[in-house]
Amino acid sequence: MASPNIFFTVAVVVVVVTAFAIPSSWATEYVVGDEKGWSLDFDYQSWAAGKEFRIGDKLVFKYTQGVHDVVKVNGTEFQQCVVINNSVPLRTGNDVITLLTPGRKWYICSVPGHCATRNMKLSITVAADVGSPFSAPGPNQGSQTPSSSARENAASSFPGWIAVIVTFLGVLLV
Repeated sequence: MASPNIFFTVAVVVVVVTAFAIPSSWATEYVVGDEKGWSLDFDYQSWAAGKEFRIGDKLVFKYTQGVHDVVKVNGTEFQQCVVINNSVPLRTGNDVITLLTPGRKWYICSVPGHCATRNMKLSITVAADVGSPFSAPGPNQGSQTPSSSARENAASSFPGWIAVIVTFLGVLLV
């Protein structure tokens, strides 16, 4: 019969490992503008409304390379549709930005006229919570995307999932 210390140690290791592995699977990848992509004359603020952006989520800007770009700017630059602080534009046509910090984030297309007159700008807020595995994410406002719905299902089943693993390991060790 295995000692209780071994069972406890294995249980703690499983919980710690899954606490770091599972939250990364909750990250949502948002294609900015959905099927329209990063393009002229699209309402990106309406697109972002109701979405809950979190640390670890990714924004994917899809556009024709050489026609547009993506630049992370500050609030003033966003309002004025200018790039003042020498930010480096992304120009691959499939730019992925991982949201690493909470707070307001602003992105524009720096091609002349695209931001100011053709609405190529996006402002979002990244939630301060990190998506702790011990608390389920809050409900989405508005319609849910399949990936955000999957994130909520994973979060709500996390304690049950851990209980199953710990019980299974306990049976193996006895």
